[in-house]
Amino acid sequence: MVTQNDSDSRVALVTGATSGIGRATALKLAKDGYTVLVHGRDSRRGAETVAAIESAGGAARFIAADLDDVDSVRRLAAEAADMDVDVLVNNGGFSWFGPTADLDVATYDRLWDSNVRSAYLLAAALAPGMAKRGHGVIISVDSMAGHVGLQGAAAYGATKAALTALTRSWAAEFSPSGVRVNTVAPGPVLTGSADPELIGALGATTLLGRAAQVDEIANVIAFLASDQASYITGALIPVDGGRTAV
Repeated sequence: MVTQNDSDSRVALVTGATSGIGRATALKLAKDGYTVLVHGRDSRRGAETVAAIESAGGAARFIAADLDDVDSVRRLAAEAADMDVDVLVNNGGFSWFGPTADLDVATYDRLWDSNVRSAYLLAAALAPGMAKRGHGVIISVDSMAGHVGLQGAAAYGATKAALTALTRSWAAEFSPSGVRVNTVAPGPVLTGSADPELIGALGATTLLGRAAQVDEIANVIAFLASDQASYITGALIPVDGGRTAV
């Protein structure tokens, strides 16, 4: 269990950090020296992620929360706020693909609650503290589905595009106080849970002719969190093998 850190340490909250891009990001940020607040719903996978970070010499703590539940997100935000979070990575959520007419209202609402409302509530809780301290970083994980028309991805793509819209507004609101806010938009990524045939087929449509590995996305997120990206804010960074470039 990680307790409150000294003034010299840095803290990052990564949502959806027990698998895929989120887990790779948590591991990378821990390697870069952050104490990582690992968010997820599954305590077993959370413990495994924390153990992986600690075995590599890093520091981490697992916080369970359901992103589609307001009270749960608020508890997550309150616990994270007590740690003076320096970096917030809005990665958690889920996807749904299929014909527009087949999407039931309950799942539609869950998409927006998990993918967008949770990010909004976390930023609302943590960004003012960052601004007061004069530094901080918020990075949201969009998708190429938010920027190109993909059959079956209308609702999911809309939630992802919303994150980029939030990024621009948050940059306008918080960057004058030293908080940088950016978005990364991955293309097809081999996460381990996704259908490898589908991801492979999508990867073949990119300019590089392949899908990404999770570390390739995590490395860009870590770069945006670092001082090396000190003059980047309000930006959308596609990490999609050129899929949206042409």
